[in-house]
Amino acid sequence: MPIFYDPTITGEETSFALNADESAHACRVLRMKVGDELTVLNGKGLVLNGEIAVASPKGCQINTREIVQHPTSPVDIHIAIAPTKNSDRMEWLFEKATEIGITEITLLSCRNSERKNIREDRLEKILVSAMKQSQRNYLPILHPMIGFKEFIQQHPKGLIAHCEKTDKRTIENAWSPVNCPILIGPEGDFSTEEIEWALSHGYTPISLGENRLRTETAGLYACMHAVLMHQKINAKP
Repeated sequence: MPIFYDPTITGEETSFALNADESAHACRVLRMKVGDELTVLNGKGLVLNGEIAVASPKGCQINTREIVQHPTSPVDIHIAIAPTKNSDRMEWLFEKATEIGITEITLLSCRNSERKNIREDRLEKILVSAMKQSQRNYLPILHPMIGFKEFIQQHPKGLIAHCEKTDKRTIENAWSPVNCPILIGPEGDFSTEEIEWALSHGYTPISLGENRLRTETAGLYACMHAVLMHQKINAKP
């Protein structure tokens, strides 16, 4: 069934109208009609199955047939990353990381950041689209841009991936499924001061392999390995 997103639904509705954007998509783009079945997500674990009662592109009326509330995941895959100069590359990361299983994303402002402003509304739409496409029940949380040191103060433990030649652990040996954000720096890497600041506040330096990765590739690599680690933990008898 086609999947739509409406963050306002609570699960108590017997009938409701989709928001204007989703109504237009259902009735104008997909040409859905009365009696057609669909699924609506609220991004917070609620999955509502229903059918169209009134096919209006300004307010598509839905009659509820079934509601399921899925529990939250016990794992927290949180990537804090400095946006790339090319916004397309960051949008690609958001799409793929959502499909893989990321739960939180924070935008970091670092000393070597080349992009200080970013359209969070555009990134939010990409997260929603990827959530629907991959049939996830929860929308990843997107945190607004925050300074590097301020983020560290709010999250006093985690992992930091950087390019300086120092002793590092692998992500497989260092990552924890709870309260363990992974920091990915800008295209010019974190500054030495930022690295030292993070280490002095309980962060563990990690390696993401032998090759030097682009920012968005490093973010996806870290996300993928965290998901795989979570799967291994759950697979243990």
